[in-house]
Amino acid sequence: MHNGVSSFNQFIHELSVDSDTSSLEYSSAEDDDYSDGMSTPPSPSSQTSLRSWTSLPANYESHWTEWITLIVWWVLLPARILLWVPLFLLRLLGRRNSRMLPMSPGRYGHSSRPYFSKAIPGKEHDVPNRTTDRRRGVIEDLQLGIEIFIESIFDFFHKAAHLLLSPSETFGIVLSWFSSSNHSHSSKGNYGDVSDDEIVQVQTATLGDNDSSPTERTTTTTSLYNTDTRTCQDVITELGYPYEAIRVVTSDGYGLLLERIPRRDARKAVYLQHGVMDSSMGWVSNGVVGSPAFAAYDQGYDVFLGNFRGLVSRDHVNKNISSKDFWRYSINEHATEDIPAMIEKIHDIKTSELKLYQPTVEEVPKEEQPYKLCVVSHSLGGAAVLMYVITRRIEEKPHRFSRLILLSPAGFHDDSNVCFTFMEYTFLLLAPVLKRIVPAFYIPTKFFRMLLNKLARDFHNYPAVGGLVQTLMSYVVGGDSSNWVGVMGLPHYNMNDMPAISFCVAQHLAQIKHSGKFKMFDYGSSSANMEVYGSPEPLDLGEFYGLIDVPVDLVAGKKDKVIRPSMVRKHYRVMRDSGVDVSYNEFEYAHLDFTFSHREELLAYVMSRLLLVEPTQTQTVHKKGMKLKKKMETG
Repeated sequence: MHNGVSSFNQFIHELSVDSDTSSLEYSSAEDDDYSDGMSTPPSPSSQTSLRSWTSLPANYESHWTEWITLIVWWVLLPARILLWVPLFLLRLLGRRNSRMLPMSPGRYGHSSRPYFSKAIPGKEHDVPNRTTDRRRGVIEDLQLGIEIFIESIFDFFHKAAHLLLSPSETFGIVLSWFSSSNHSHSSKGNYGDVSDDEIVQVQTATLGDNDSSPTERTTTTTSLYNTDTRTCQDVITELGYPYEAIRVVTSDGYGLLLERIPRRDARKAVYLQHGVMDSSMGWVSNGVVGSPAFAAYDQGYDVFLGNFRGLVSRDHVNKNISSKDFWRYSINEHATEDIPAMIEKIHDIKTSELKLYQPTVEEVPKEEQPYKLCVVSHSLGGAAVLMYVITRRIEEKPHRFSRLILLSPAGFHDDSNVCFTFMEYTFLLLAPVLKRIVPAFYIPTKFFRMLLNKLARDFHNYPAVGGLVQTLMSYVVGGDSSNWVGVMGLPHYNMNDMPAISFCVAQHLAQIKHSGKFKMFDYGSSSANMEVYGSPEPLDLGEFYGLIDVPVDLVAGKKDKVIRPSMVRKHYRVMRDSGVDVSYNEFEYAHLDFTFSHREELLAYVMSRLLLVEPTQTQTVHKKGMKLKKKMETG
């Protein structure tokens, strides 16, 4: 190696110049990207991929389904064993990569300049920042692995010959090994507990605080596999916005992450709820200019980002909960457990903070909220919000919303393509067997999640391959022109965690499509439905649309083939006939364009609807006036 360039690289480069062919040159700057810190490779058989078949009750399904489950399990066993082979090769590549390529001294920790991820107007998917993204795909990893393998052969024979011709030097190297091993245990720094990950000091400016100077934020980046593992917190703070993470526990024990871009003294707040196979990352993925969360914050709103249950990490109060039990939930639980827990937490936070930050403001009556809360939701989030509002009204409990803005909401799906129809009958007919084999849909191991992340980079680096995958995925969903390949490369689909969808949620959507009605989950028998709903059939929510007592704004995409405009118009007709204050609008968007694309027209519309809700009117009361008022009341 010389100046960060291996001798084999230099030989290939000289050969390519002589023959006028394309160079395979790797510059030292690129080598710095390949030489990030080391970490222990994950096991391919993570805990989330294990199935506790022995814990299933004996009378759960018929005897023949158990035999089918057992046969499928043993058929898949050799495939699981074969997964160790690519993982071993990847581990060997990572160790060799980190050992051969030197670390640039000014890449992370020694740089004093703060890094901010800027939004580029007119560009989509600014989170990965494609212009400076140096992550490698699978093809680049294979090229690098072949190069390192050939280089290691040259290096082995070179060192072997040198040591054979220099016995004294060989003896000195052996002695240095023993001395250095003892010294290494006592020379660890303050971050010795972080294994081989890098400790990076990222400077971030915090807006809205008294001290607006940049603050140091310590983050840990695992870069051995050269993948993007940033979270919603990383994106928000890197762009200079304040951030707060709130853990919410539902009544059935699920741990949820409620994220916040706080304006603690604001009397207007907005709650953003994502859709299926999505997370709060969708609301901040387009940078400062094109993201609804940042646009609402800049307009003076206190922004809350909700996350449904269903992450692969499986946060639950019962740490020993089985996979089968964890994934046993439908859209019902999203609407009656997740959203109520997060909304009540928001209410507790806002009421306590407004008393603290505005002590001279007269308190509003108990029947009124001291703040106004609007909701913006997408796809499955819209169906869950509607179900939440209706069930709270039936239970005569406050839902605390002032306005609903629903972007391509789910709920009606009878107008769809052949692929969705095939999935509908598959889920309905094979549910007893599939529910036990596949309790949820997600990528089960870190290795395959890392592989997906790298394949997304290949799709971007090789447009012909990316275009083919984009076309195939578009055909699967009926011709929807969303940027499916771009979404695959977003950080929330990373090797550490990813959003998933339970089988019961998919089954619930199939039931809705088959019935042609927006219904709650059908438990499969009249007795089970009677126990939950008090009737042999699940509730038809369309019949209760008249209970919605706040304005509703429905938005559809003309190019949306997942939830077609006709289905959003069906929501509109039922609400209008029920006397709901509802509006309807259409844009030239596909399904994912509502969250993952930079659409100024949509942002302007959403902000205009939010501004229709006026903050709670209060009057400022001086301390002397308050004392006099209390004295008169006691007198």
